[in-house]
Amino acid sequence: MAKKKVTEVKEEKEIKKFTINLVGERLITQDGGEARALYDQSRFGELKDNKIQYSLVEGLYLLEKGKVDILDEKDKILNFDDFVKKANKKEPNFWIRYVAYRDMRNRGYIVKTALKFGADFRIYDRGVKPGEDHAKWIMYPVKETDWMSWFDFSAKNRVAHSTKKNLLIGIVDEEGDVSYYEIRWERP
Repeated sequence: MAKKKVTEVKEEKEIKKFTINLVGERLITQDGGEARALYDQSRFGELKDNKIQYSLVEGLYLLEKGKVDILDEKDKILNFDDFVKKANKKEPNFWIRYVAYRDMRNRGYIVKTALKFGADFRIYDRGVKPGEDHAKWIMYPVKETDWMSWFDFSAKNRVAHSTKKNLLIGIVDEEGDVSYYEIRWERP
């Protein structure tokens, strides 16, 4: 007699809008109910000292999706354009990085910063959460009009190979569309 498979369906909790504070180059909120629920559900942010810290691109994405209000150092709520201006001053190439981040998140991937790997982002395959398994790719977003020397390309490929990830180059065009090229080592 065949056994029936029982599949558990988890209901995603509706996350209410919450507030995060811009502190230097990070966005920080208390490890409260809504922020923690969003972290558990979609892995936005990093847990540190009973607080959740967000990268600037994560914060802008959550702001654009209407999940958060962002307060500046003077407790003023920042709108989308004001936040982009502040972030552009703090991070070079911010807008290009954000467009690639948003595109990958909208496609269902979890995207985390990868500064410790010398890359812009770590990309986790769909259904994989950080801490459960390793990222599959490291990604470098670039503007379509920029160029990359063979030396730069080789260095990025070596970083990917040494971290046992595939290299993903996200090329952002003038319309904000992103084309991806995956590069990996092959043995002949």
